Amino acid sequence: MAGVGVGNGEGWNVGGVPVRVQRSARRRTLGLQVRPGEVILHAPTQVPDKTLLEFLNAKRDWAAGHLATYAARVPAVSSLSDSTSLSFLGEPLTLRLNSPGTQAERVGRALWVPSDRPEAALTDWYKAAALPRYRELVEIYADGLNARSRLKAVHVSDTRTRWGSCTADGQIRLHWALARAPLDVACYVALHEAAHLLEMNHSPRYWAHVSRLMPQHKLHREWLRVQGHRLMKF
Repeated sequence: MAGVGVGNGEGWNVGGVPVRVQRSARRRTLGLQVRPGEVILHAPTQVPDKTLLEFLNAKRDWAAGHLATYAARVPAVSSLSDSTSLSFLGEPLTLRLNSPGTQAERVGRALWVPSDRPEAALTDWYKAAALPRYRELVEIYADGLNARSRLKAVHVSDTRTRWGSCTADGQIRLHWALARAPLDVACYVALHEAAHLLEMNHSPRYWAHVSRLMPQHKLHREWLRVQGHRLMKF
C-alpha cells in the first residue's frame, strides 16, 4: 500500500526555517510548499537527496521571499470586545469573551466566544446555527410556491460573490452572514432562491412568484445592496 513518509534533509533550512522533506510513493514531481514559519519539500520516494537539495537551492530565493512576507504581516487586532451586540436572524445576542478555547457556545442571549479567535469562532457558530433556520425558511417558501417537491437540500455557503444560489436539481445555498441581517432580509433571500425552483431565471414570471409571497421584496433587496457588505465582517 502506498504511503506518505518523511525523508531526510536534516540540517536544510531557508532563512533559518527548517525544511521538512515529505516523500510519497504516489508523487511524481518535486514541489515546495511555504507556510508561515514552515517549508515543506514534497518528493517521490526514490529521488536522491542530492536532487532534492539542487531543487531547494533553485527555489531558495522564492521561498525566502514568501517567508519574509508572512513574517512582516501584523496580526489583525480584533474589533470585538466583551458585551458587543450581535444579531442572529433578528434576535439580539450579547457577545461574551471566554477563556481561550476552540468554539463558541450560546447560553440564553449570551454568546460565549474564545478570546483568542473570536471572529473565526463566531463564523463557525453562525454557520452551524443558521442551517436549521435556513432550511425551515426555504421549506416554508417552497411550500408557499407549491414547489416543495423540487427542493432537494438546503446548505450554508460562504462564497463572497452570492447571498444565495439554487441549482437545477434543487440544491439551495444561503450565505451564513445573512443570519446577521434583519430577519425580513434573510427571508427575502430564502424566497428568492426558492422561487428559482420554478424559474431558473429572473424573468417577469419569476418576479411574479416572489411578489406574490412578498410584495415588499424590493425594500429588502435594496437593503442588501446598500448594507450587505457590513454583514461580512464582525
